[in-house]
Amino acid sequence: MKKKLVYSLCFLSMVFMLFVPVFAAAAEDTIKLGVTEPLSGSFKDIGERYLDGVVYAAKVINESGGLLGKKVEVIPLDSELKPDVATRKAQNLILKDGVKFFCGGTGSSVGAAMQQLAEKQNVIMYTYGMAAASMTGVKCSKNFFRTCANTDQQSYALAELIGKKGYKKVAIIAQDYSFGQEALAAFKKKLAQVNPSAKIVAELYHPAGTKDYGPYVSQLIAAKPDVIFTPNWGNDLTLLLKQGRPMGMNQKIFSYYINDEFTIQALGDDKLMIGNMGAEVYTLSIPTKKNEAFVAKFYKDKGYYPTWLRGKAYIATMFWAEAVKKAGTTDVAAVIKAWEGLTYDGPAGLWTMRACDHQAQMPLWYTEIVKKTKYFDHAFEAPIGSASVKSVEVPCAETNCKMQ
Repeated sequence: MKKKLVYSLCFLSMVFMLFVPVFAAAAEDTIKLGVTEPLSGSFKDIGERYLDGVVYAAKVINESGGLLGKKVEVIPLDSELKPDVATRKAQNLILKDGVKFFCGGTGSSVGAAMQQLAEKQNVIMYTYGMAAASMTGVKCSKNFFRTCANTDQQSYALAELIGKKGYKKVAIIAQDYSFGQEALAAFKKKLAQVNPSAKIVAELYHPAGTKDYGPYVSQLIAAKPDVIFTPNWGNDLTLLLKQGRPMGMNQKIFSYYINDEFTIQALGDDKLMIGNMGAEVYTLSIPTKKNEAFVAKFYKDKGYYPTWLRGKAYIATMFWAEAVKKAGTTDVAAVIKAWEGLTYDGPAGLWTMRACDHQAQMPLWYTEIVKKTKYFDHAFEAPIGSASVKSVEVPCAETNCKMQ
Protein backbone atom coordinates (compact mmCIF):
# COMPACT_ATOMS: atom_id res chain seq x y z
CA MET A 1 0.00 0.00 0.00
CA LYS A 2 2.82 2.35 0.93
CA LYS A 3 4.63 1.47 -2.31
CA LYS A 4 1.53 2.33 -4.38
CA LEU A 5 1.18 5.65 -2.55
CA VAL A 6 4.84 6.47 -3.20
CA TYR A 7 4.47 5.60 -6.91
CA SER A 8 1.30 7.71 -7.15
CA LEU A 9 2.95 10.69 -5.53
CA CYS A 10 5.99 10.32 -7.79
CA PHE A 11 3.72 10.16 -10.86
CA LEU A 12 1.77 13.27 -9.81
CA SER A 13 5.05 15.06 -9.12
CA MET A 14 6.33 14.23 -12.61
CA VAL A 15 3.09 15.40 -14.22
CA PHE A 16 3.26 18.65 -12.26
CA MET A 17 6.89 19.22 -13.28
CA LEU A 18 5.99 18.64 -16.92
CA PHE A 19 3.21 21.21 -16.87
CA VAL A 20 4.94 23.92 -14.81
CA PRO A 21 7.30 24.92 -17.64
CA VAL A 22 4.31 25.14 -20.00
CA PHE A 23 2.42 27.47 -17.63
CA ALA A 24 5.59 29.48 -16.97
CA ALA A 25 6.27 29.82 -20.68
CA ALA A 26 2.70 30.96 -21.29
CA ALA A 27 3.06 33.60 -18.59
CA GLU A 28 6.43 34.72 -19.98
CA ASP A 29 4.92 35.09 -23.46
CA THR A 30 2.59 37.82 -22.24
CA ILE A 31 3.19 41.32 -20.89
CA LYS A 32 0.16 42.26 -18.83
CA LEU A 33 -1.05 45.86 -18.64
CA GLY A 34 -3.70 46.75 -16.07
CA VAL A 35 -5.97 49.64 -17.08
CA THR A 36 -7.70 51.43 -14.18
CA GLU A 37 -10.72 53.35 -15.50
CA PRO A 38 -14.30 54.05 -14.40
CA LEU A 39 -16.17 51.48 -16.47
CA SER A 40 -19.45 52.09 -14.63
CA GLY A 41 -21.21 55.14 -13.22
CA SER A 42 -21.45 58.78 -14.41
CA PHE A 43 -18.01 58.89 -16.04
CA LYS A 44 -18.21 55.50 -17.74
CA ASP A 45 -17.98 57.05 -21.21
CA ILE A 46 -14.63 58.66 -20.31
CA GLY A 47 -13.17 55.39 -19.02
CA GLU A 48 -14.39 53.35 -21.96
CA ARG A 49 -12.83 55.70 -24.50
CA TYR A 50 -9.50 55.73 -22.71
CA LEU A 51 -9.58 51.92 -22.52
CA ASP A 52 -10.37 51.76 -26.24
CA GLY A 53 -7.18 53.69 -27.01
CA VAL A 54 -5.04 51.37 -24.87
CA VAL A 55 -6.60 48.26 -26.42
CA TYR A 56 -5.97 49.60 -29.92
CA ALA A 57 -2.33 50.33 -29.08
CA ALA A 58 -1.92 46.76 -27.83
CA LYS A 59 -3.50 45.51 -31.08
CA VAL A 60 -1.03 47.53 -33.18
CA ILE A 61 1.91 46.34 -31.06
CA ASN A 62 0.83 42.69 -31.21
CA GLU A 63 0.22 42.78 -34.96
CA SER A 64 3.72 44.19 -35.39
CA GLY A 65 5.38 41.27 -33.65
CA GLY A 66 4.61 42.08 -30.04
CA LEU A 67 6.72 43.75 -27.38
CA LEU A 68 10.09 42.04 -26.86
CA GLY A 69 8.54 39.18 -28.83
CA LYS A 70 5.64 38.87 -26.38
CA LYS A 71 1.96 39.71 -26.64
CA VAL A 72 0.62 42.69 -24.70
CA GLU A 73 -2.45 41.63 -22.72
CA VAL A 74 -4.75 44.45 -21.57
CA ILE A 75 -6.60 43.81 -18.31
CA PRO A 76 -9.44 46.32 -17.65
CA LEU A 77 -10.09 47.28 -14.00
CA ASP A 78 -13.25 49.21 -13.13
CA SER A 79 -12.00 51.83 -10.66
CA GLU A 80 -15.56 53.13 -10.13
CA LEU A 81 -13.65 56.44 -9.77
CA LYS A 82 -12.77 55.37 -6.21
CA PRO A 83 -9.12 55.28 -5.08
CA ASP A 84 -9.62 52.36 -2.67
CA VAL A 85 -11.40 50.26 -5.30
CA ALA A 86 -8.70 50.90 -7.91
CA THR A 87 -5.81 50.06 -5.57
CA ARG A 88 -7.52 46.94 -4.18
CA LYS A 89 -8.05 45.53 -7.67
CA ALA A 90 -4.55 46.49 -8.78
CA GLN A 91 -2.99 44.97 -5.66
CA ASN A 92 -4.79 41.71 -6.42
CA LEU A 93 -3.33 41.65 -9.94
CA ILE A 94 0.16 42.35 -8.62
CA LEU A 95 0.05 39.59 -6.02
CA LYS A 96 -1.83 36.94 -8.03
CA ASP A 97 -0.59 37.54 -11.56
CA GLY A 98 2.66 39.42 -11.12
CA VAL A 99 1.47 42.42 -13.15
CA LYS A 100 4.18 45.08 -13.36
CA PHE A 101 2.52 47.76 -15.46
CA PHE A 102 -0.62 49.85 -14.93
CA CYS A 103 -2.14 52.89 -16.58
CA GLY A 104 -5.21 55.08 -16.26
CA GLY A 105 -6.53 58.47 -17.22
CA THR A 106 -9.54 59.31 -15.07
CA GLY A 107 -9.43 61.00 -11.68
CA SER A 108 -6.32 62.50 -10.10
CA SER A 109 -7.46 61.14 -6.72
CA VAL A 110 -7.35 57.62 -8.18
CA GLY A 111 -3.99 58.42 -9.75
CA ALA A 112 -2.50 59.58 -6.45
CA ALA A 113 -3.56 56.34 -4.75
CA MET A 114 -2.21 54.24 -7.64
CA GLN A 115 1.02 56.22 -7.48
CA GLN A 116 1.52 55.24 -3.85
CA LEU A 117 0.71 51.60 -4.61
CA ALA A 118 3.15 51.55 -7.52
CA GLU A 119 5.98 52.77 -5.34
CA LYS A 120 5.13 50.39 -2.50
CA GLN A 121 4.94 47.33 -4.80
CA ASN A 122 7.67 48.49 -7.21
CA VAL A 123 5.53 48.48 -10.34
CA ILE A 124 5.03 51.21 -12.94
CA MET A 125 1.93 53.39 -13.23
CA TYR A 126 1.59 55.80 -16.15
CA THR A 127 -1.25 58.20 -16.82
CA TYR A 128 -2.53 59.78 -20.01
CA GLY A 129 -5.18 61.94 -18.33
CA MET A 130 -4.69 62.42 -14.56
CA ALA A 131 -3.48 66.00 -14.65
CA ALA A 132 -3.01 67.34 -11.09
CA ALA A 133 0.44 68.99 -11.20
CA SER A 134 1.37 67.73 -7.71
CA MET A 135 1.60 64.15 -9.00
CA THR A 136 4.81 65.02 -10.83
CA GLY A 137 5.54 67.83 -8.40
CA VAL A 138 5.71 67.61 -4.65
CA LYS A 139 4.20 64.08 -4.71
CA CYS A 140 6.37 62.73 -7.55
CA SER A 141 7.55 59.13 -7.58
CA LYS A 142 10.12 57.14 -9.55
CA ASN A 143 7.38 54.57 -10.29
CA PHE A 144 4.95 57.08 -11.79
CA PHE A 145 5.05 58.62 -15.29
CA ARG A 146 2.72 61.16 -16.87
CA THR A 147 2.32 61.25 -20.65
CA CYS A 148 -0.36 63.95 -20.76
CA ALA A 149 -0.03 67.63 -19.93
CA ASN A 150 -0.37 68.46 -16.25
CA THR A 151 -2.56 71.27 -14.96
CA ASP A 152 0.34 73.71 -15.13
CA GLN A 153 1.06 73.02 -18.79
CA GLN A 154 -2.55 73.01 -19.94
CA SER A 155 -3.55 76.06 -17.93
CA TYR A 156 -0.44 77.88 -19.15
CA ALA A 157 -1.41 77.17 -22.77
CA LEU A 158 -4.94 78.56 -22.36
CA ALA A 159 -3.83 81.52 -20.24
CA GLU A 160 -1.36 82.38 -22.99
CA LEU A 161 -4.11 82.19 -25.63
CA ILE A 162 -6.53 84.33 -23.59
CA GLY A 163 -3.79 86.80 -22.64
CA LYS A 164 -2.64 87.28 -26.21
CA LYS A 165 -6.20 87.88 -27.36
CA GLY A 166 -6.35 90.80 -24.93
CA TYR A 167 -9.35 89.85 -22.81
CA LYS A 168 -9.45 91.99 -19.66
CA LYS A 169 -12.10 90.33 -17.46
CA VAL A 170 -11.95 86.57 -16.95
CA ALA A 171 -14.17 84.31 -14.84
CA ILE A 172 -12.89 80.88 -13.78
CA ILE A 173 -14.75 77.82 -12.50
CA ALA A 174 -13.56 74.30 -11.64
CA GLN A 175 -14.34 71.07 -9.83
CA ASP A 176 -13.39 71.34 -6.16
CA TYR A 177 -10.60 68.79 -5.77
CA SER A 178 -6.84 68.74 -6.40
CA PHE A 179 -7.16 68.77 -10.19
CA GLY A 180 -9.50 71.75 -10.36
CA GLN A 181 -7.72 73.71 -7.64
CA GLU A 182 -4.30 73.27 -9.23
CA ALA A 183 -5.65 74.08 -12.70
CA LEU A 184 -7.02 77.44 -11.58
CA ALA A 185 -3.90 78.30 -9.58
CA ALA A 186 -1.69 77.71 -12.62
CA PHE A 187 -4.04 79.66 -14.89
CA LYS A 188 -3.99 82.72 -12.62
CA LYS A 189 -0.21 82.63 -12.36
CA LYS A 190 0.35 82.45 -16.13
CA LEU A 191 -2.36 84.99 -17.03
CA ALA A 192 -0.73 87.55 -14.71
CA GLN A 193 2.54 87.04 -16.56
CA VAL A 194 1.09 87.15 -20.08
CA ASN A 195 -1.39 89.98 -19.52
CA PRO A 196 -0.90 91.82 -16.19
CA SER A 197 -3.88 94.07 -16.92
CA ALA A 198 -6.31 91.13 -17.03
CA LYS A 199 -8.52 90.69 -13.96
CA ILE A 200 -10.12 87.57 -12.47
CA VAL A 201 -13.68 88.75 -11.81
CA ALA A 202 -15.03 85.44 -10.42
CA GLU A 203 -13.35 82.32 -9.05
CA LEU A 204 -15.76 79.47 -8.33
CA TYR A 205 -15.43 75.84 -7.21
CA HIS A 206 -18.10 73.14 -7.18
CA PRO A 207 -18.23 69.46 -6.20
CA ALA A 208 -17.37 66.98 -8.97
CA GLY A 209 -20.60 65.49 -10.28
CA THR A 210 -22.69 68.61 -9.59
CA LYS A 211 -26.20 68.38 -11.04
CA ASP A 212 -27.49 71.93 -10.49
CA TYR A 213 -25.28 74.66 -11.93
CA GLY A 214 -27.85 77.42 -11.47
CA PRO A 215 -26.18 79.11 -8.46
CA TYR A 216 -22.74 79.03 -10.12
CA VAL A 217 -24.01 80.28 -13.47
CA SER A 218 -25.79 83.18 -11.73
CA GLN A 219 -22.51 84.24 -10.13
CA LEU A 220 -20.66 83.96 -13.43
CA ILE A 221 -23.22 86.12 -15.23
CA ALA A 222 -23.23 88.70 -12.43
CA ALA A 223 -19.44 89.07 -12.69
CA LYS A 224 -19.80 90.18 -16.36
CA PRO A 225 -16.61 88.53 -17.66
CA ASP A 226 -15.36 88.81 -21.23
CA VAL A 227 -14.59 85.07 -21.29
CA ILE A 228 -14.82 82.04 -19.00
CA PHE A 229 -12.05 79.51 -18.32
CA THR A 230 -12.79 76.02 -16.96
CA PRO A 231 -10.85 72.74 -16.74
CA ASN A 232 -14.14 70.86 -16.18
CA TRP A 233 -14.48 67.51 -17.91
CA GLY A 234 -17.14 64.90 -18.67
CA ASN A 235 -20.66 65.51 -17.42
CA ASP A 236 -19.52 68.51 -15.39
CA LEU A 237 -18.57 70.35 -18.58
CA THR A 238 -21.74 69.25 -20.38
CA LEU A 239 -24.08 70.45 -17.63
CA LEU A 240 -22.24 73.74 -17.10
CA LEU A 241 -22.86 74.59 -20.75
CA LYS A 242 -26.30 73.00 -21.07
CA GLN A 243 -27.70 74.81 -18.04
CA GLY A 244 -25.61 77.96 -18.39
CA ARG A 245 -26.36 78.97 -21.96
CA PRO A 246 -30.17 79.24 -21.58
CA MET A 247 -29.62 81.35 -18.44
CA GLY A 248 -27.59 83.90 -20.39
CA MET A 249 -24.02 82.66 -19.94
CA ASN A 250 -23.10 83.64 -23.48
CA GLN A 251 -19.37 84.21 -23.10
CA LYS A 252 -16.78 82.27 -25.11
CA ILE A 253 -15.58 79.27 -23.09
CA PHE A 254 -11.90 78.32 -22.94
CA SER A 255 -11.57 74.76 -21.69
CA TYR A 256 -9.09 71.93 -21.48
CA TYR A 257 -11.56 69.53 -23.05
CA ILE A 258 -13.83 71.57 -25.29
CA ASN A 259 -13.18 69.18 -28.19
CA ASP A 260 -15.02 66.28 -26.51
CA GLU A 261 -17.51 65.09 -29.12
CA PHE A 262 -19.68 63.54 -26.39
CA THR A 263 -20.11 66.96 -24.78
CA ILE A 264 -20.91 68.54 -28.15
CA GLN A 265 -23.48 65.84 -28.96
CA ALA A 266 -25.03 65.97 -25.48
CA LEU A 267 -25.69 69.69 -25.79
CA GLY A 268 -27.93 69.02 -28.77
CA ASP A 269 -27.43 72.53 -30.17
CA ASP A 270 -24.25 73.42 -32.02
CA LYS A 271 -24.81 77.14 -31.40
CA LEU A 272 -24.05 76.58 -27.72
CA MET A 273 -20.55 75.35 -28.57
CA ILE A 274 -19.38 77.13 -31.75
CA GLY A 275 -16.52 79.56 -31.09
CA ASN A 276 -15.33 77.96 -27.85
CA MET A 277 -11.61 77.15 -27.69
CA GLY A 278 -9.40 74.52 -26.11
CA ALA A 279 -5.87 73.16 -25.86
CA GLU A 280 -4.85 69.50 -25.64
CA VAL A 281 -1.85 67.22 -26.22
CA TYR A 282 -3.88 65.27 -28.75
CA THR A 283 -6.64 66.44 -31.06
CA LEU A 284 -8.03 64.71 -34.11
CA SER A 285 -7.19 67.71 -36.29
CA ILE A 286 -3.42 67.91 -35.61
CA PRO A 287 -2.03 68.83 -39.06
CA THR A 288 0.85 66.34 -39.29
CA LYS A 289 1.33 63.45 -41.72
CA LYS A 290 1.81 60.97 -38.87
CA ASN A 291 -1.50 61.99 -37.33
CA GLU A 292 -3.30 61.80 -40.67
CA ALA A 293 -1.95 58.26 -41.15
CA PHE A 294 -2.93 57.26 -37.59
CA VAL A 295 -6.46 58.65 -37.95
CA ALA A 296 -6.94 56.95 -41.33
CA LYS A 297 -5.75 53.54 -40.07
CA PHE A 298 -7.79 53.72 -36.88
CA TYR A 299 -10.91 54.66 -38.85
CA LYS A 300 -10.31 51.83 -41.33
CA ASP A 301 -9.87 49.32 -38.50
CA LYS A 302 -12.64 50.53 -36.18
CA GLY A 303 -15.14 52.48 -38.27
CA TYR A 304 -14.93 55.58 -36.06
CA TYR A 305 -12.31 58.20 -35.19
CA PRO A 306 -9.62 58.14 -32.45
CA THR A 307 -10.91 61.37 -30.96
CA TRP A 308 -9.37 62.98 -27.88
CA LEU A 309 -9.20 60.31 -25.15
CA ARG A 310 -8.62 57.41 -27.50
CA GLY A 311 -5.73 59.22 -29.17
CA LYS A 312 -4.14 60.25 -25.86
CA ALA A 313 -4.28 56.72 -24.45
CA TYR A 314 -3.01 55.20 -27.69
CA ILE A 315 0.04 57.48 -27.95
CA ALA A 316 0.82 57.08 -24.25
CA THR A 317 0.79 53.29 -24.53
CA MET A 318 3.01 53.37 -27.61
CA PHE A 319 5.39 55.64 -25.65
CA TRP A 320 5.44 53.12 -22.77
CA ALA A 321 6.14 50.33 -25.26
CA GLU A 322 9.12 52.28 -26.62
CA ALA A 323 10.54 52.45 -23.09
CA VAL A 324 10.15 48.68 -22.65
CA LYS A 325 11.82 48.11 -26.03
CA LYS A 326 14.71 50.36 -25.08
CA ALA A 327 15.11 48.55 -21.75
CA GLY A 328 15.09 45.19 -23.53
CA THR A 329 13.38 43.67 -20.49
CA THR A 330 10.27 44.05 -18.34
CA ASP A 331 12.40 44.61 -15.25
CA VAL A 332 10.83 47.64 -13.56
CA ALA A 333 14.10 49.39 -12.66
CA ALA A 334 15.38 48.95 -16.22
CA VAL A 335 12.16 50.31 -17.78
CA ILE A 336 12.22 53.33 -15.44
CA LYS A 337 15.78 54.11 -16.47
CA ALA A 338 14.99 53.60 -20.17
CA TRP A 339 11.94 55.88 -20.11
CA GLU A 340 13.79 58.76 -18.47
CA GLY A 341 14.91 61.15 -21.22
CA LEU A 342 13.28 59.06 -23.97
CA THR A 343 11.73 60.91 -26.94
CA TYR A 344 8.82 59.45 -28.93
CA ASP A 345 7.93 60.85 -32.35
CA GLY A 346 4.23 60.09 -32.72
CA PRO A 347 0.99 61.49 -34.17
CA ALA A 348 1.06 64.52 -31.84
CA GLY A 349 4.69 65.52 -32.43
CA LEU A 350 7.76 64.94 -30.29
CA TRP A 351 7.13 63.86 -26.69
CA THR A 352 10.08 63.67 -24.31
CA MET A 353 9.89 62.11 -20.85
CA ARG A 354 11.72 64.44 -18.49
CA ALA A 355 13.92 62.53 -16.06
CA CYS A 356 13.69 64.99 -13.16
CA ASP A 357 9.96 64.51 -12.53
CA HIS A 358 8.69 61.94 -15.08
CA GLN A 359 6.50 64.60 -16.70
CA ALA A 360 6.33 64.40 -20.50
CA GLN A 361 7.21 67.57 -22.35
CA MET A 362 5.23 68.16 -25.53
CA PRO A 363 3.45 70.84 -27.57
CA LEU A 364 -0.23 71.56 -26.90
CA TRP A 365 -2.60 71.97 -29.82
CA TYR A 366 -5.19 74.75 -29.91
CA THR A 367 -8.62 74.11 -31.37
CA GLU A 368 -11.77 76.13 -32.00
CA ILE A 369 -15.22 74.61 -32.34
CA VAL A 370 -16.61 75.34 -35.80
CA LYS A 371 -19.86 74.51 -37.53
CA LYS A 372 -18.56 72.13 -40.22
CA THR A 373 -15.68 69.66 -40.37
CA LYS A 374 -14.92 66.50 -42.34
CA TYR A 375 -15.32 64.33 -39.26
CA PHE A 376 -18.90 64.77 -38.02
CA ASP A 377 -22.26 66.21 -39.02
CA HIS A 378 -22.31 68.24 -35.80
CA ALA A 379 -19.93 71.05 -34.81
CA PHE A 380 -16.41 69.96 -34.03
CA GLU A 381 -12.81 71.11 -33.71
CA ALA A 382 -10.63 72.95 -36.19
CA PRO A 383 -6.91 73.55 -35.64
CA ILE A 384 -5.80 77.10 -34.77
CA GLY A 385 -2.14 76.60 -33.89
CA SER A 386 -0.12 75.26 -31.00
CA ALA A 387 1.69 76.23 -27.83
CA SER A 388 5.36 75.30 -27.92
CA VAL A 389 7.00 72.99 -25.39
CA LYS A 390 9.00 75.91 -23.99
CA SER A 391 6.01 78.23 -23.57
CA VAL A 392 4.20 75.77 -21.25
CA GLU A 393 7.24 74.30 -19.52
CA VAL A 394 7.64 74.47 -15.74
CA PRO A 395 11.38 74.26 -14.90
CA CYS A 396 12.43 71.26 -12.82
CA ALA A 397 13.55 73.54 -10.00
CA GLU A 398 10.00 74.93 -9.68
CA THR A 399 8.13 71.63 -9.54
CA ASN A 400 9.19 70.75 -5.96
CA CYS A 401 9.74 67.17 -7.13
CA LYS A 402 12.36 65.33 -5.09
CA MET A 403 12.61 61.94 -6.78
CA GLN A 404 13.57 59.18 -4.35
